[in-house]
Amino acid sequence: MGIEVGAGRKAQVVVIPFPAQGHINPALAFAKCLASKGLLVAVVITTSVAKSANFSDCASLALHTVSDGSEHVEGTETVEAYLKRFRRNISRNLADLMDDHMSCTRAIVYDSIMPWVLDIAKDRGLVGACFFTQSCSASAVFHHLGQGLLLQYPYEDDAAVSLPALPPLEKRDLPSFSHMVDPDHFAVKLLTDQFSNLGRADWIFFNTFDKLETKILEWMRSRWPITTIGPTFLLQGEAKKHSISMFEPKADAYREWLESRDPGSVVYVSFGSFASMEKEQMAELGHALLTTGHHFLWVVLSSELEKLPPDFAATAAAAGTGLVVEWCHQPEVLAHPAVACFVTHCGWNSTLEGLSHGVPLVAMAQWVDQNTNAKLVVDVWGAGAAPRRRGGDGIVGREEIAMCIERVVGGDGEGVGIRRNALRWKEMAAEAVGSGGSSDINVVDFVSKIVFDDAGDVSPSSVLA
Repeated sequence: MGIEVGAGRKAQVVVIPFPAQGHINPALAFAKCLASKGLLVAVVITTSVAKSANFSDCASLALHTVSDGSEHVEGTETVEAYLKRFRRNISRNLADLMDDHMSCTRAIVYDSIMPWVLDIAKDRGLVGACFFTQSCSASAVFHHLGQGLLLQYPYEDDAAVSLPALPPLEKRDLPSFSHMVDPDHFAVKLLTDQFSNLGRADWIFFNTFDKLETKILEWMRSRWPITTIGPTFLLQGEAKKHSISMFEPKADAYREWLESRDPGSVVYVSFGSFASMEKEQMAELGHALLTTGHHFLWVVLSSELEKLPPDFAATAAAAGTGLVVEWCHQPEVLAHPAVACFVTHCGWNSTLEGLSHGVPLVAMAQWVDQNTNAKLVVDVWGAGAAPRRRGGDGIVGREEIAMCIERVVGGDGEGVGIRRNALRWKEMAAEAVGSGGSSDINVVDFVSKIVFDDAGDVSPSSVLA
């Protein structure tokens, strides 16, 4: 059990994210925001993440590591075995860390897919704050799935459901779990169990903002005390790179390339840190990018490079048409004036980042919550287009992809409307995190309550100044 940074500081708030990049980054941004408001904040990560990740600008935080037992694993391990081992080891080691080094802690902020951390907080008389890194809408679907009343898994082939405060959802809009057919499968339970003890949590944070998910937030708030604090990556302003990366971005290469492109001329493509597409799908996407006539910046993980068509990256680079990179700092790319649209898997972080930068989306959802997010992007927020999959093999064809790209960047009325809506969401996201905005007010409220709990004679205004 190691302690790397700020070990002598006595944390008032401990933040423990699930050890995946898409979960760590929003939690880390929230932690830095809390620290900027005057709280002493510790972030607990696993030793395996600490060894492999590149942390950016974490001087305001105390970073602690705990073992998840991965050092004792030999050979391959199933996801189910990993999750069981993770829970067993983290439960024990986090409890030991709290008892040995965190005597001044007042609250634990924990990822919603680790509801068992709430027991560690409650056993020590601490405030338990659950942090959802998915959209409120997708989370509501998981809740209904867990209840098994309005929605059951496996879905019927002609599934079309009407859930409170959500648009009508077809089967393709519902969370997918690959080919799982068991409603008690560990992956299904992992997501539905987020609500298993939510009634005992003192705070429930969502990385969203009020105007983005107004109706479903109203419904959820009739059941739990939901607090919106997003988009968390904007809480301290766009210039702050409060993030970790499991990959090393070659920043100079893509920055210089973007600078050489005209405004609104680049199609940005990225499918997140866990992307895995079939080789045929990669080929269809590659051909679509070449045929649109637009420049493109495509993030392809090193593990996926071999799936590209032969010599694709070299040919595109030589022609000056496109650039393939293994990773990049996404908010920086989305903020660049050269970017015209974002072809995305619709993971929640990517969806928020696209909307918050006013960039229209081409929603190529892959699985789980991404399907529901894509539905919202197109049919509720009007900020993008979603290509349809072919019947039979489920592949999205090149013509369909190219058509959707043209739909969001084209000069006709539909494209203009989509881009106008995207810019409107950018304004509302900035408003939410700005001074006096809904998310800003909620963060200040949490900080003030922690300060009062820590020392009744301390004025919130003096801490927040």
